This record gives sequence, structure tokens and C-alpha cells, in this order.
Amino acid sequence: MSGTPAPTTDRAVISAIQPDDVEAVVEMVYELAEYEKARSSCHLTAEQLRDALFGPAPALFGTVARTGPGAPVAGFALWFLNYSTWEGVHGIHLEDLYVRPGTRGSGLGKALLTELARIAVERGYARVEWAVLDWNTPAIDFYRSLGAEPMDGWTTFRLSGSALRAAASGRTAAGTG
Repeated sequence: MSGTPAPTTDRAVISAIQPDDVEAVVEMVYELAEYEKARSSCHLTAEQLRDALFGPAPALFGTVARTGPGAPVAGFALWFLNYSTWEGVHGIHLEDLYVRPGTRGSGLGKALLTELARIAVERGYARVEWAVLDWNTPAIDFYRSLGAEPMDGWTTFRLSGSALRAAASGRTAAGTG
């Protein structure tokens, strides 16, 4: 995505994240972590996000939403590419989508997802996908209203912390054989 704003949707102004937006996005990541009852697990710094987005080989992309031209950042989407071996093309994995509570219902979330869908279609990607917490009914209802469907039958797995280190060294985690 270029640094120029995408077309506006209603009042929303959607654009690629710029270095000056990083601090606001980090602040909102912490707001999201608080909402998801996982604040103590969030350790992101502005330097880390800046490096991931604007370093020598960026593998993370960001889109921000404003309520109008010149308004402060009120929402964001952070995403990266995945790949479908079945489709033979890339897709977008939406890592985080967040809109500040005071601007929810204004169309910013829809505008952010519309922009990601536009990018996927324009680039020939197969899909946009993401995970949502089971208890986050407002988000689930919003996603369903856009035509998104849950991937029943799939369970997300994660290796992290000591289990990740054990797997990396060829050992199994304690108690798993």
C-alpha cells in the first residue's frame, strides 16, 4: 500500500500506516489487550512495531482509520501475508483490528475490512482471515454482518515460551511424551 489515503468510506479515511502513526497504534494495541483481558501478556513497544513495519524486510503491514481528514488515528488493522497451498496464492491474515470505543459504529471497522478485502482482490489473494475470541459476541456479530463465516472444525494451536524452546531443541514439552 502506498502512503496516500485510500478512498474514503462515509466519513472514514483509510490509509497505510505511517511512522507518525506508530505511537497511536501501540496505545490502541494495549487498549485491545485490556479489552481481551490479557493486558499482562502485551509487551509491544513502538520501536518493535516501527521495525516490523518499516525495517529492512517488513513482513507486517498496517492500515489506519480516521474519522475524517486530519483527524487522529481512531482504528487500525495489522496484517501479514499467509499462503494457501490449496489455492496456490497468498492471503491476508488479519492479526489485529481495533476501533476506539468512542468511534465504534461510525463505519471505521467496516472501512478497514473493506480496504483489506480490496487489497486481497486487487492482488489476486484468495482470502482474508483472522481469529476472534469465542466470547467476543459484538465482534462475531459484526464479522457475520459482513458475510464472514467461522471456520468450524479448525482449532488454533500455538507453540510459545518454554514449549517453543523445547521444540526448537528437539525435546518435547513436559508431560507430552
